[in-house]
Amino acid sequence: MITETIYFDLPAGISRDELLAKYRQTASAWSTNEDLVYKFYFFDETRNVGGGVYVWKTLEAAKHWHGAEYQARVKEVYGSEVQITHHDTLLVVDNINRDVSEPTRG
Repeated sequence: MITETIYFDLPAGISRDELLAKYRQTASAWSTNEDLVYKFYFFDETRNVGGGVYVWKTLEAAKHWHGAEYQARVKEVYGSEVQITHHDTLLVVDNINRDVSEPTRG
C-alpha cells in the first residue's frame, strides 16, 4: 500500500467554497477507481495550498493515475505545478473499524 501526498498552489483569493466546488467535480471519478483505497482532499488557507492524500494499492497505480496528463490538468485548473511524494504505508490505524493492520506490499 502506498500513501501519496499531492500539493499545489492555488489561485490568489480562492475561497474554501470555490475550492470545494472544484473538488466535488472530481470526486465521482475517483470513487470508481479500483486502484484507489482512499482519497482525502485538503485546503491550507494560510499557505493558499490545495491537494490530496491518496492511499493506493500499489506504487504503479499512483504513478499511472498521477502521470503527465493529471499533472497538466492540475496546471490548467489551478495554474500551478503539482508536487508529489510517495510513502510506503507500513501500519494503518483504522478507528472506524477498530483495526490496526500491516498492509501487504503492493
